[in-house]
Amino acid sequence: MNVVLRESVDGLGKKGDVVEVADGYARNFLIPAGKAFKSSAGAERQAERMRRSRELRDAKELAEAQEMASRLVSTPIHIAARAGAEGKLFGSVTTADVVRAVAEQANIMLERKALSSEGIKELGSHMVTAKPHPEVEFPITVEVIATQ
Repeated sequence: MNVVLRESVDGLGKKGDVVEVADGYARNFLIPAGKAFKSSAGAERQAERMRRSRELRDAKELAEAQEMASRLVSTPIHIAARAGAEGKLFGSVTTADVVRAVAEQANIMLERKALSSEGIKELGSHMVTAKPHPEVEFPITVEVIATQ
């Protein structure tokens, strides 16, 4: 059965795609859950409009992510944390701390889940990888300094 996806479904397609699936999968899951509707001539035109709007939105998000990367790659982010005599932190600097510092210092809003880091546990310079868009990945330099 051909269906038009109303939203992205992992392993199947993105919003507006016309895909062929098993009849039972469409009748028992996709259509009742509101994730798809049966394909027809009118539905094909609607799917084309959905794809165009998705492509425009994706292009805008990609441009925003590239602009964000160009601003953050060259700017180190400074985070103050309490540390012991040997440079070990009391606790750690988490991705939430990095997001907050980026928002304050660079005026850029990132999502915590766009950052990959296990948590910084020492003073010094560290690299945190940001991936705000599937096609854009860049390093952020985080300088952890000691406070009293």
